[in-house]
Amino acid sequence: MNTQKQLTSWQKRKRRIKKKLKNSDRARLVVFRSSKHIYAQVLDAITGQVLCSASTVAKDLKGSVAKLNKVDSAKKVGETVGKLAKEKGIEEVVFDRNGFLYHGRIKALADSAREAGLKF
Repeated sequence: MNTQKQLTSWQKRKRRIKKKLKNSDRARLVVFRSSKHIYAQVLDAITGQVLCSASTVAKDLKGSVAKLNKVDSAKKVGETVGKLAKEKGIEEVVFDRNGFLYHGRIKALADSAREAGLKF
């Protein structure tokens, strides 16, 4: 599959997901995956402000995930963002996979966030 087709497929999935999540009044757990890193943010549904975030490039996680593989580091990020959200009083979120397929690192992050106490 060529790169342009992959990009347009990802953009179509992203728009389709955003359209479904637009009417939700719960906070959104948004995930972005690059080739080396993974990022997770909990956004306020109404204002769009970031309530808490975690990533493999954040100072508190950077050292602990340096030697881990990508799936294990995604689990660590999910656990961290789950704990931070619980501290802010957020218990229920809507999972926004941002157009990425639900397997591998995305699934690992979601499962560890659920284990940390988030409901989605």
